[in-house]
Amino acid sequence: MNTTHPWPVPKIQSDSLVSSLQARLSFPRNRRQVLREGLVVLLLGSHHLAQGARIVAVRVWPAQDYTRITIESDTALTARSQFVPDPPRLAVDIEGLHLVPALRELVAKIRTDDPFIAGARVGQNSPTVVRMVIDLKQPVAPQVFALEPVNAGPAATYGYRLVFDLFPAQAVDPLEALIAERLKEQKPPPPPKTIDPLDDWLATQLPPARTPAPPRLPQTRPPVAASSSPAPPRTHQTAPENVANNDADIVDKTNYDLRNLRHTATDRLIIIALDPGHGGEDPGAIGPGGTREKDVVLQIAQRLRDRINRAEVTLQAGSGTGQGGRASMRAFLTRDADYFVPLHVRVQKARRVQADLFVSIHADAFMTPTARGASIFALSQSGASSTAARWMADKENQADQVGGLNIKAADTQVQRALLDMSTTAQINDSLKLGVSLLREIGNLGKLHKPKVEQAGFAVLKAPDIPSVLVETAFISNPEEESRLGSEDYQNQLADAIMRGIARYFARNPPLAHNRML
Repeated sequence: MNTTHPWPVPKIQSDSLVSSLQARLSFPRNRRQVLREGLVVLLLGSHHLAQGARIVAVRVWPAQDYTRITIESDTALTARSQFVPDPPRLAVDIEGLHLVPALRELVAKIRTDDPFIAGARVGQNSPTVVRMVIDLKQPVAPQVFALEPVNAGPAATYGYRLVFDLFPAQAVDPLEALIAERLKEQKPPPPPKTIDPLDDWLATQLPPARTPAPPRLPQTRPPVAASSSPAPPRTHQTAPENVANNDADIVDKTNYDLRNLRHTATDRLIIIALDPGHGGEDPGAIGPGGTREKDVVLQIAQRLRDRINRAEVTLQAGSGTGQGGRASMRAFLTRDADYFVPLHVRVQKARRVQADLFVSIHADAFMTPTARGASIFALSQSGASSTAARWMADKENQADQVGGLNIKAADTQVQRALLDMSTTAQINDSLKLGVSLLREIGNLGKLHKPKVEQAGFAVLKAPDIPSVLVETAFISNPEEESRLGSEDYQNQLADAIMRGIARYFARNPPLAHNRML
């Protein structure tokens, strides 16, 4: 008996075979033929459904600031997440996906030293939903968001990305951590005990002395109060190098905790924010030999950090710091490992630690491999100083798009206000810093431009911090790529930038901040 097709024909966009089958099913057929042809369509549809989204790659970027997990696919994915506090874990249901080996690889990519993730589990929760459970070492403030495909050249080409950013629930104050680290380093080890052989022999021949031992100095002391009584006589002890003398007496670091002397000591901490460009999902430029910009600039920044942390500056009285004295220096890295930091967050980090300077370090590429030489850039509010400077700024400002910025989580109004607050005074000081750096770096080799260039770099828009961007060399030039990978050349660059910073402070003393030691 003939009959018509009793259910709607699935609308499957495929090849001509499917279209032909759909057309044939619309005419009266016998029951067996209808069932047989309908089964072919259902099997073909099931094949397409089983494929779902194709996973291109899974990546994990652990860091002290936060850990990022990225799932890259050929089509967009949607996810629902829920944070469970006890024990802390994040459950995520990813729709339109089937469990594939690439997802299982994610479990193996979790490192044991990850500050946030203890482990991960994946499973097929329903025919089209994969559930991922991330076991955590501490409570987190998770952000789950999707990114559109990006094509910023062969170094940064991505499909659709589903991103999981795991931030600590209670963020550490970077300024407090920086000062605590500095104070810990300032405590000197106890001097070695030496025995004079003559004293040792006399001690066995003479009776013990009857004079009472001098009283021990207290371990803590309150701030020195104003008094008309004369100051006590000075002892033979001398003041440590890193702490300036006070009119009342000499501070002895072996007997007093420095944290109790913030109101009496005049030692000043100068903070230099070092910003290694790119990182994580954003590799930056890649040289012809495969050298990645994000790796090279981090190495240079770490070498420069070591030099800054050992440096001191003599401050002149009346330079905005109150009394004169010696100031310790401390470097703060906007990223100290391979992870991505949005441009506006780099600026916010520098402001949170009340940085005196901001130095962003890069090693960019140009359209031709012949471009060479170092460059220094400062901010411009009135347009770029050259076509190349504008091209560089536009290229660097794409970092948020490449690295993956969660637009929904960012307060765009606050971000825009921050980037538009830069003042003429900041730009003038940045130009002075750039001149000092350019003079020192120029001694290492050819400069790309003999003057400080200006353009609208988003990362330089801290309104109250002199800020420059240092292009150490062109990584697209094979010769300069080789030099950038050399330990000797990296040390030379770090030394040159350190000298430039010292030269700047010699002529432009830092303003006082409320972070005396």
